Amino acid sequence: MKDEHRRDQKVTAGCAILIVSDSRIKDTDESGKIAIKLLEEEEHLIKAYDIVRNETKSIEDAVRGYIANSEIRLIITSGGTGVSSKDKTVQTITPMLNQTLPGFGEHFRKLSYEEIGVAGIYSRAIAGLIGNKVVFCLPGSKNAVRTALTKIILPGIGHLLWEIDR
Repeated sequence: MKDEHRRDQKVTAGCAILIVSDSRIKDTDESGKIAIKLLEEEEHLIKAYDIVRNETKSIEDAVRGYIANSEIRLIITSGGTGVSSKDKTVQTITPMLNQTLPGFGEHFRKLSYEEIGVAGIYSRAIAGLIGNKVVFCLPGSKNAVRTALTKIILPGIGHLLWEIDR
């Protein structure tokens, strides 16, 4: 049975949304708004929503602040996962992870390939754990955020948090 591991855990998680961009502000940030809408529709609580420049220190400082906040269990970043020398999210977050969840990136790239073609495999989207918090680093596009949340993150977050806590 495909969803047998899910065990139907319903969890309300405190969430942080971090947009990594050198050009967006909250008024023009569609990816963050989509993430907030989808998370709130599933009764998750948005505890932080920030936009930082695509700079190592800015990203690290924001994530460390989320880690220190006991109300936050789910951290979603959007942006900075490409292959440009300007993209800093993945190399900033990776050393902070206690555990990686490689299946997330693998499946996300498969879905992206099916949606947008070969460009979808160039994403460096990753996921992992920092202590008992789950971090998903997503591309900056609104379609990528929607795909990751609706097809991977939201259907499984209850079970994932249950596993982390047991």
